[in-house]
Amino acid sequence: MERRQILALFGVLALSAAVADDAWKWTDEDGVVHYSDVPREGAEVVNLSEYNKKTGARISSSTTLTRRQEEPEEFTYERLEIVAPAAEETLWNIEGRLTVQIAISPNLVQGHGIRLYFDGDAQDILGTSTQLTEVYRGTHNLVAEVLDQTGRVISRSDPIRFYVQQNSIR
Repeated sequence: MERRQILALFGVLALSAAVADDAWKWTDEDGVVHYSDVPREGAEVVNLSEYNKKTGARISSSTTLTRRQEEPEEFTYERLEIVAPAAEETLWNIEGRLTVQIAISPNLVQGHGIRLYFDGDAQDILGTSTQLTEVYRGTHNLVAEVLDQTGRVISRSDPIRFYVQQNSIR
């Protein structure tokens, strides 16, 4: 190779190495901070030459790279289900009293509560089992929700429909 070509090659390599030491940082509309090795509009340059690229440890303490602390992930329940009465079950002669059982996994977190809707009427319940009164002949619907401390719905069960039948007296 000619001497000029070799010098040009070293120049290009040095320039690319210098550019590779930079990254760009921007915050999206949701407040999430992003980092990239490709510049984009509104991004600020973050010089990576002061960071150990292998471990991420800082080599120099002259500047700091701050990241938005991640907010804790929203808690979710894997399972919230009305298990009694069963969906489409027909109950006979229950004398107006119905025991409702709810399965929830993982267990209910402290500060969360369960709201049960019986035919559209809401009632907060303690625990995962309750007894409803005045459940008479006909078609009925149940839905359960888990609410957080602020009253926001975290999880909702699938609605179930069940039937109550009474023997007729003649």
